[in-house]
Amino acid sequence: MAADLRSIGLTRAREKALQTLAVAMQEGRLAFSAHTLDSIIKNLCELPAHYIAMRGYRDPDAFPHSDLGLLRALETESGRPSPAAMLMIAEAWRPWRAYAAMHLWAQP
Repeated sequence: MAADLRSIGLTRAREKALQTLAVAMQEGRLAFSAHTLDSIIKNLCELPAHYIAMRGYRDPDAFPHSDLGLLRALETESGRPSPAAMLMIAEAWRPWRAYAAMHLWAQP
């Protein structure tokens, strides 16, 4: 049974990321003590857990491309970019996409 994390203010995407991380750990697909930092970040980035890789492991290139706040930050009169379009836009920001994400979140 998954916990309802939206009740504490998380978006659906962040809730899903944390739940996916918990399941991966429970199933043994991700064990923090058994890996190097680089392999942990790589494994996290294969999950929808870029936020955790970015904040928890300080990966400067982690980028939660489907994060609602990031999509809203790049919204124009034509609408929001899709997560796929966001990834394409963010390619220009490598290897510092996490910093770009923080900058976009800080926009009023």
